[in-house]
Amino acid sequence: MLTALRHARTCLSLSNPNPRVGCVLLAANGEVIGEGATQRAGGPHAEVMALRDAQERRNTTQGCTAYVTLEPCSHHGRTPPCCDALIKAGVAKVVIATLDPNPLVAGQGLARLRAAGIDVEVMPTDSAPAREARELNLGFFSRMVRGKPWVRMKTAASLDGTTALNNGVSQWITGAEARADGHAWRARACAVLTGIGTVIEDDPRLNVRLVDTPRQPHLVIVDSRLETPVSAKLFDTEGEPAQGAIPRQIWIYCAQDDAERRAALEQRGATVIHLPGLTEATRNKVNLAAMLLDLGRREVNELHVEAGHKLNGSLVREGLVDEFLVYLAPKLLGPGMGMSHMTALTRLEDGLSLRFHAVDRVGEDLRVLARTAGHDSFLD
Repeated sequence: MLTALRHARTCLSLSNPNPRVGCVLLAANGEVIGEGATQRAGGPHAEVMALRDAQERRNTTQGCTAYVTLEPCSHHGRTPPCCDALIKAGVAKVVIATLDPNPLVAGQGLARLRAAGIDVEVMPTDSAPAREARELNLGFFSRMVRGKPWVRMKTAASLDGTTALNNGVSQWITGAEARADGHAWRARACAVLTGIGTVIEDDPRLNVRLVDTPRQPHLVIVDSRLETPVSAKLFDTEGEPAQGAIPRQIWIYCAQDDAERRAALEQRGATVIHLPGLTEATRNKVNLAAMLLDLGRREVNELHVEAGHKLNGSLVREGLVDEFLVYLAPKLLGPGMGMSHMTALTRLEDGLSLRFHAVDRVGEDLRVLARTAGHDSFLD
């Protein structure tokens, strides 16, 4: 199972929006006869890849045991059910790290395999492999259980919390290693989110450039007044992945629609979604909570936020951020812009409670991964 998990880790930026899954086939004598990981959406899943590997090695799968990090699918999606492939291959036993939260599977894979006479074992939910299998797919689990993506907010700051000087200068606070690591986190996300302020001020592409990637994440822009310039660099497609990857989508969420601007942006390949707030006070702002639900319906598992302090503050105030990915540089910059624009508190207990998930050195900088308390309870 540890080997299967290693294979699952290889598709961090490959299998979206499908879960990251690995599979290992073991013969009765203990010999590994096939291995595989889930490929691009629409391509073969881990079980099929392992069966193909066994066939290429000229190994028989009759009577073997399959170790799979996630319950084999039992429905027709982009591909046929993996349960059918395992049954047809004559697999005698299937060991599963964790169950699939997808309502179209959710125990039906187990039932289908058992109905075919296959011995099925599910690892304890508190076992290390089961926890890792869920952790690898926290975005997929979030979408299936909560109906919305796992929201990860990335910021780079000095040790005293400054993300940009008062004059707007921010390149570069952290080192080259941290910037490349940030692109790796972009690559694993289904989509990158930013605000219109960042688009206008920085004119970023917000794609993955500093690490190799088999696909580019989709792009989400919060643009209440539909001000995205049609000349913005984010519309450039130079350097996009090769044929076979899912085309990069650009979704622009607005609160004030404009037929002429919408048509111009759609001509550039964007999809404009009108999603204003529900009250008189918020109707001129994008409904951020509803936007996340809409992105869930668009199969976004992990949403990587790289925005300015205003949009960051709105997401934080509304309790929509699940995880903070913070790179801290060993320098002090004094007064400037902070990570998020928040109202001043008068009581310490009113602060947002976080839990450190991981703290690591990346080059000369510190990478802190902190989660909002209780937001990952769906993984338990």
